[in-house]
Amino acid sequence: MKVLLLKEPRESESEADPYLQELSSCGHTASLIPVLSFRFVSLDELSERLFEPERFGGLIFSSPRAVEAVKSCLDSQKHRHKWDAVKDKWNEKSVYVVGKATASLVVDLGLSPLGEDTGTADALAQLILQRENQEMKPLFFPCGSIKREVLPTALRNNHVPLETLTVYQTSEHPDLQKNITEYFTQQVCRCHSPVCVCVGVCVDVGERLSGSQLEKLTFASIGPTTADALRSHGLTVSCCAEKPTAKHLAAAITHALHT
Repeated sequence: MKVLLLKEPRESESEADPYLQELSSCGHTASLIPVLSFRFVSLDELSERLFEPERFGGLIFSSPRAVEAVKSCLDSQKHRHKWDAVKDKWNEKSVYVVGKATASLVVDLGLSPLGEDTGTADALAQLILQRENQEMKPLFFPCGSIKREVLPTALRNNHVPLETLTVYQTSEHPDLQKNITEYFTQQVCRCHSPVCVCVGVCVDVGERLSGSQLEKLTFASIGPTTADALRSHGLTVSCCAEKPTAKHLAAAITHALHT
């Protein structure tokens, strides 16, 4: 099966995308088209908070991009030395993460993550509520301009103090439409091969494809939020990964093709 991944750009251009690797190992021919582009913002404010751990009860990272914003703050030698002096103070607190990719980057910062197996913001919120209370100092949550409100809402509804800071702006990748058009033009030239479109972020795929193209497509989702978004646009989602990992997505697609 040919698989088209529509998701965030790869974290590192020097490393193969784990979703492409896992899908290939399951016998699929996978391609990736980046859906979003990112720009870091408020790095001075982020640096200020990172070097004042005594203000907070812990950290929350719900995306790899937020961790990259932290790494960007620490690029200078001066800040790296300051970080070495305060990271142990953060490790005395809880550092919560969603997903293994985010957890891996947090480890690279010298921090000890909690919650990497939760997989979703909903599950992480439940973990935090089990461990924290309203008497604590606020958890610091660096995040993107487009984020689900599930986690902040759950914490605030249960009176767990939270301080958020937008550290990256998200926008549609400028070449998204061109890249999708080119991909499907190539598929038409190859005898109309069926394609499974795997969507990792909320993007209106239906608006970008003609009716004849849609008839030949199977849709898969990396997570439940994106699956709901696809259905809201009238698309049928054949499968959804149990957790937002490469292994779970590949397993869901392979299972759907054999049922």
